[in-house]
Amino acid sequence: MAAQPFDQRDGYIWMDGKLIPWREANVHVLTHGLHYGSSVFEGERAYGGEIFKCTEHSERLKRSATMLDFEIPFSVAEIDAAKRLVLEKNGQRDAYLRPVAWRGSEMMGVSAQNNTIHLAIATWEWPSYFDPEQRLKGIRLDMAEYRRPDPKTAPCHSKAAGLYMICTISKHAAERKGYADALMLDWQGRVAECTGANVFFIKDGIVHTPIADCFLDGITRRTVIDLAKRRGFEVQERRIMPDELAGMNECFITGTAAEVTPVSEIGPYTFQPGNMTKVLMEDYMAEVQPKSKAA
Repeated sequence: MAAQPFDQRDGYIWMDGKLIPWREANVHVLTHGLHYGSSVFEGERAYGGEIFKCTEHSERLKRSATMLDFEIPFSVAEIDAAKRLVLEKNGQRDAYLRPVAWRGSEMMGVSAQNNTIHLAIATWEWPSYFDPEQRLKGIRLDMAEYRRPDPKTAPCHSKAAGLYMICTISKHAAERKGYADALMLDWQGRVAECTGANVFFIKDGIVHTPIADCFLDGITRRTVIDLAKRRGFEVQERRIMPDELAGMNECFITGTAAEVTPVSEIGPYTFQPGNMTKVLMEDYMAEVQPKSKAA
């Protein structure tokens, strides 16, 4: 059965300060964000009615907008409250949240300094990003053709819509070949990230992950690094070259949608999801639960 289209669902979306029926949350075809990529967004999850690291996500949304030279006309506290309101109005406790901000349609051209800045927040039920059975075995990744750009060429630390164009292309290419996702290198040929998730490797009991200087330093990434250190695992954030993958024992990816997902294959390299990955998966799922339940 085909998934229900996102423009044909029931419920409510918060848009520019008020709740409106889901199907009425529309923008004009000449919206600047559609034509020129002047849009930023967040991906968040609620577990048991509580949004994990809600404020941290709202703060990053505001920072992302600033990097794209616009100011979201709502405070972090107002954005937090709006997210909780739409989650409650939609009657959801375990859900995905998508705040998105964009330049409107007053001016149509590269320069649009006087355009209205809009903000919308939608929530929906979304289970694991990958097939649950396959996820436990480890997903398979292709090697992406496109690379993450030099940070001097794009606002790489913003969660900007335009930066995901090459991610969509790369994920489509991987899926056509039977893979779940693709690993992207950076502009210098070093391991960077997947199309929508950060990547970690384990070798001889040490956790390795690329330095996030030309791609998004994910909130889930930072959470997992903290969890690993709490466990006493050594974590090395460093440059990783593709040929090093042959010597890695375990691999997993992290992200709000992916959570912590083991990897069994990246192109010609294979990995065996092991105990350290399993421990970090379990620790992460315990961390995101409301503390009253996790206690």
